[in-house]
Amino acid sequence: MVLLDWIVIGAFCLALIGIVLWVVSQKNDNSADYFLGGKDATWIAIGASIFASNIGSEHLIGLAGAGASSGMAMAHWEIQGWMILILGWVFVPFYTRSMVYTMPEFLERRFNKESRTILSVISLISYVLTKVAVTVYAGGLVFQQVFGIKELWGIDFFWIAAIGLVVITAIYTIFGGMKSVLYTSVLQTPILLLGSLIILVLGLKALGSWDQMLQLCDVKPNYEGAQGTMIHLMRSNSDPQYPWLGALVGSAVIGFWYWCTDQFIVQRVLSGKNEKEARRGTIFGAYLKLLPVFLFLIPGMIAFALHQKYLAAGGEGFLPMLANGNPNADAAFPTLVAKILPAGVKGLVVCGILAALMSSLASLFNSSAMLFTIDFWKRLKPNTSEKSLVRIGQTATVVIVILGILWIPIMRSVGDVLYTYLQDVQSVLAPGIAAAFLLGICWKRASAKGGMWGLLSGIIIGLTRLGAKVYYSNVTDATDSWFKAVFYDFNWLFFCGVMLIVCCLVVIIVSLFTEAPSEQKIQGLVFGTSTPEQIEATRQSWNHWDIIHTVIILGFTVAFYIYFW
Repeated sequence: MVLLDWIVIGAFCLALIGIVLWVVSQKNDNSADYFLGGKDATWIAIGASIFASNIGSEHLIGLAGAGASSGMAMAHWEIQGWMILILGWVFVPFYTRSMVYTMPEFLERRFNKESRTILSVISLISYVLTKVAVTVYAGGLVFQQVFGIKELWGIDFFWIAAIGLVVITAIYTIFGGMKSVLYTSVLQTPILLLGSLIILVLGLKALGSWDQMLQLCDVKPNYEGAQGTMIHLMRSNSDPQYPWLGALVGSAVIGFWYWCTDQFIVQRVLSGKNEKEARRGTIFGAYLKLLPVFLFLIPGMIAFALHQKYLAAGGEGFLPMLANGNPNADAAFPTLVAKILPAGVKGLVVCGILAALMSSLASLFNSSAMLFTIDFWKRLKPNTSEKSLVRIGQTATVVIVILGILWIPIMRSVGDVLYTYLQDVQSVLAPGIAAAFLLGICWKRASAKGGMWGLLSGIIIGLTRLGAKVYYSNVTDATDSWFKAVFYDFNWLFFCGVMLIVCCLVVIIVSLFTEAPSEQKIQGLVFGTSTPEQIEATRQSWNHWDIIHTVIILGFTVAFYIYFW
C-alpha cells in the first residue's frame, strides 16, 4: 500500500460520509422511514442494494476460495440468483398488498402468530450467530492479509480491522436506517464491480490467457473422491460433494428461500415506492447477480492456476501454504489483491472489498433490528409511538453490534470449522421456511396449523442434521446405523431436497386434517383470492420491457450452463 492507495481509500470514505450525512439530514420520523426508507426507493437503489447486501464474506473468501479449491462447482449457487425474478414476478404482489414490514409478519397474516414467532426467532439467531459473525470475522481476516499488517500500536491488526468495520458500519446504520443502507449501496456497488473486474482482467493478464486458465484448471478438485475436473459445472452423481442432481436441487431450494423469503433480501424490495419499482429492482438485481461468478469464483480459479504455474517454473507457488502442505484456498482473493495490483488500483479494490463487507453488514444490522422491533417489541407493546419504535430500532442495532463483537473471539477460534458448516446451516434452515411460503401462497387450503407445523418440522429435522454432523465429525469409531446413514452420510444437497418434500407433506397432511382458513383471512395473499382491482394493479405495473429483460437474464443463465457443462 502506497500513498496513492490511501488517497483513493480516503476519497471513498469522504464520499461515503457525504452520503450518510445527507441521509441523516432526512427525517426518520416513523418506523417506515427508518426500516423501509420511507417506502420510496427506486428500482436502481433496490437492485443495487440487493446485490451489495448479497456480496459479503461468503464471496470474498468463500466463493473465491471455492474456485481455488474445487473450481466451477459452487457456481450453481450464484447462477440460482435468477430466482430474484420469482421474487419480483410472483411474490412482490402478495408482499406489497399485505402491507407488512417483515417476513414473519407476513406469515402471521397468512397463518398464525405462532408461525410469526418461530420465523422471527430462527431469523434473529441465525443472523447474529452466523451471518454477522462470519462477515465480521472475514473482514478482519481479509484486511489483515491485504494490508500485510500483523500488529499496529502493539495490537493484533485483525482486531483493529474487525472492530473498526463493525463500528463504522454501525454508526451510519444506526443514524440513517434503511435509507443509509440503500443509498450507500448506490456508491458501493459500482466500486465493488469495478474493483473486482480489475482483479479479473489483471489476473488473466498475469496468467497469460483465458485458455491457459482452463488448461491449468483441467485437473481433479482438491477433495477426496472428486469426479470430473475443476472446469466442469456438472459433476457425476457419484461425486461426494457436488453431484449434479443434488447441486441443482439443493441450490434451487436454498436459492428460493434466500431470494424470495429471507428478510435480509426481501426488506430491500419492501422499501420500493410501488409494485413497479420493486419488480424492476429485482430485475436489475438479477442482472447484477450474473456477475459474481466472474468477479470472485473465476479469480479464485485464476489464483489456483497461477499457483500451478509458479510451481511448474520452480517457484514457491502463488498462494500461501497451510501447515498441512496444501495451498490456502481461502486466501485466493486477498492474495490476488496483494500481489498483482499496481499502486492506486489496489486502493480502489480495497474500497470494493470494504464496500462489500460494509453493505452486507449494514443490511444485516438493519434487518435484525427490524425483526426485533416489529416482531417482538411492537407485538408486546402495540401502543408504542412511531418515534419510540425508531429509538428502539437504533438501540437494537447497538445490541446486535455488541453481540457481533463479543462473538468475534469464538469465530476466530473456530472460524474455519464454522465457515465450513455455513452452507449446511442454510441447507437445513431453507426447506421448512420455503415449504411454508410456497404452499402458503400457492394453496388456499393450507391452514394455520399446517404452515406452523411445516416450519417446526423443518427446525426439528434441521437441528437433528446439524447435531449429527457435529457429533459424527468428532467421533471416529461410530458404528453404522440408519440414523447415521440418513442424518450424516446422506449427501447434504440431496438431504436438502428430500427435506423440502417432507416439510411440504407435513403442511399438506396437517392442513387437510385441520380447519381451513377463511376467505377473508387469505384475501389477496394467495393465488386465486385477489380482487379484480388487485389483479389489474399488478397488470399495470409491468410492460413488454420487463418481459424482455427477464428473458435475457434467463438466456444468460442457460448459456452459462451450456458453456461450463
